Amino acid sequence: MEKLLYIDACFRDEISRTKRIATPIINELKNKYEVETFVLDKMNLEIVKKDLIKKRNNKEIPEEVLTWAKKVANADRIVIAAPFWDMSFPAALKNFFELVSIFSITFDSNETTCFGLCKAEKLLYITTRGMDIKTGDPLEQATPYLKALSWLWGIKDVIVLAEQNFDYLPQEEIEKRIDNSINKGLEMIKTF
Repeated sequence: MEKLLYIDACFRDEISRTKRIATPIINELKNKYEVETFVLDKMNLEIVKKDLIKKRNNKEIPEEVLTWAKKVANADRIVIAAPFWDMSFPAALKNFFELVSIFSITFDSNETTCFGLCKAEKLLYITTRGMDIKTGDPLEQATPYLKALSWLWGIKDVIVLAEQNFDYLPQEEIEKRIDNSINKGLEMIKTF
């Protein structure tokens, strides 16, 4: 069975609108993939600063971080669920990416450029936005970052499932949009 890595960056648990959309989609994907979940809120995500960079340059990478990076590199598919925070996504997710973006594991280089080493061909990004900002709007910086990182890692296809304006809609409309997004996501993953 192929492997799917699910990166959960939803810190409000069951009240997270993003997580409410992601959960039934992940449950359906479990029928097709062996799913491993990284819940970022439960992980020891050391901030990448001078000391850590110095250690990395000396090939001193914590075993736990190496394991995470190898799981990213070896996943057949990756799903990320993260809410829209401060025009992008939560800092913990960026921190996770910095930790696992390791030379010779998730990417490498030759004499002229970098190239990806990740096995995944597709990445699904599930998000909800409180503001009425659509994917592709210059104010939305999560998707461009994920596309750039996917290029570095060698992941060809970034698929986005997003809903917006949730902070300014009546609860009844929010519930309809959540249901609609789940159905849209279940349809998308038929070819994921």
